Amino acid sequence: MLIRLLVVVLLVLVFWLGTRNMKIVPSRGQVMFEFITGFVRDNIIIGTLGEKDGKRFMSVLMTIFFVTLGMNITGIIPGLQIAGTSVIGLPLIMALVAYFLFIYAGIRRHGLRFFKNALILPGVPIALTPFLALLEFLSTFILRPITLTLRLLMNMVAGHMLLVLCFAATDFFFFTVLKDGNFLGLLGVGTFAFGIAFTLLEMFVAALQAYVITILAAIYIQMALAEEH
Repeated sequence: MLIRLLVVVLLVLVFWLGTRNMKIVPSRGQVMFEFITGFVRDNIIIGTLGEKDGKRFMSVLMTIFFVTLGMNITGIIPGLQIAGTSVIGLPLIMALVAYFLFIYAGIRRHGLRFFKNALILPGVPIALTPFLALLEFLSTFILRPITLTLRLLMNMVAGHMLLVLCFAATDFFFFTVLKDGNFLGLLGVGTFAFGIAFTLLEMFVAALQAYVITILAAIYIQMALAEEH
């Protein structure tokens, strides 16, 4: 929880500093800030939902992206070394926010007809309609928040365990085996190299998972706004 609170404070500070004194001729810091936020806005949100609907949901989706990214990154920062998203509470909240945005957008656009559009597929024979409606209900309204939660959670837990394994093995080989004069302790060089490689991989996974959960949330909203799903 302390890590999560720290990330929130840092995110508020970064966005306050990034927007408090913006100039027409930007500094290097402003260029970087605008590049990152512009990527999320243009490629994920507006690119999926369009200009009008993208602006409506932009604040929530931007929050999902940057909070998820910030929480993921803490898994590779020395002294913290556990992702804020590697415990189920936060991934579950992110998934539920995306899920309720999906339902809200659908009801706001279509009313209660949204549920009919989501469950009844056009052109399906009447005899198959109840069976397929049940499958759509399970897929859309039950499994969707579960899969969103587990996708983020399991990726961050797996990365954390890999890093723990590599650096714990490095500590064992260097400070237990090699210290006793056993040259098998030099295997610690390999486990340390793997630890560095997995750290770089975790940086990529942290950004990728923030991208995935945000674009999936945007896609779900777009599906809810469409006439037929």
